[in-house]
Amino acid sequence: MNIPKHRIIGDDLQAAIFTLEPGQSLVSEPGSMMFMNEGIELETKLDDKENSGLMDKLFTAGKRLISGESLFITIFENKSNKVCELAFAAPYPGKIIPINLTDFGGEIICQRDSFLCASRGTDISIAFTKRIGAGFFGGEGFVMQSIKGNGQAFLHAGGTIHEIELKTGEILKVDTGCIVAFQPGIDYDIEVVKGVKNLLFGGEGFFFAVLKGPGKVYLQTLPFSRLANRIIASAPRSGGSAVEQGGLLSGGQGGLLGGLGGLIEGD
Repeated sequence: MNIPKHRIIGDDLQAAIFTLEPGQSLVSEPGSMMFMNEGIELETKLDDKENSGLMDKLFTAGKRLISGESLFITIFENKSNKVCELAFAAPYPGKIIPINLTDFGGEIICQRDSFLCASRGTDISIAFTKRIGAGFFGGEGFVMQSIKGNGQAFLHAGGTIHEIELKTGEILKVDTGCIVAFQPGIDYDIEVVKGVKNLLFGGEGFFFAVLKGPGKVYLQTLPFSRLANRIIASAPRSGGSAVEQGGLLSGGQGGLLGGLGGLIEGD
């Protein structure tokens, strides 16, 4: 596959800039484009397949919607006779992770909303967790994304990215919101936090994700849900007493209700 060259700019608010030769193209989530040179044209479609029927297109788009992505995808193609640049920006502070899908056997499993862009022909679909316990209690919900193809995919995650290579049988316990992606060979399950005091006052949520190797795992230091909760908790509220706004009854940092509210998701 003819994969466009790229470079990643920025530190905590990154963007991926691609150099597209004439005829090269990329697919992305609608709304992620930062800039493009004249000569690149975009088209919004239900899927990336040329000869699929309407029902196939709707089925593909529906699976993508369930996985946390948009109903549509946007295709960017260089239709000029010169080299053009195209850039996609990250939606919040964090890092962009380039993934060569062929190095992962053609597929990677990742959290919802992590997809930024990919080579043309990449399939973004749903990946059901293997165990119903993981589905109902995992921080990422019953459905995770499956990204398949033989090109490159670019994921985005919050904060700093930590990569771990698990050996056969090696087990890693992770906050459910901190998982970005892992190889399909990784065994994924949920474990309940032991001990009543740990459940109520540990602040790490009710469940851990348990990942068992072999395979590669990508973790993030700042899940977007955790960032959003901190922003909401710190936002000023109209009305109410000082105790209600900033003390024991508030959802702010240190507040009793705020602490209890984040137990389930480990925030």
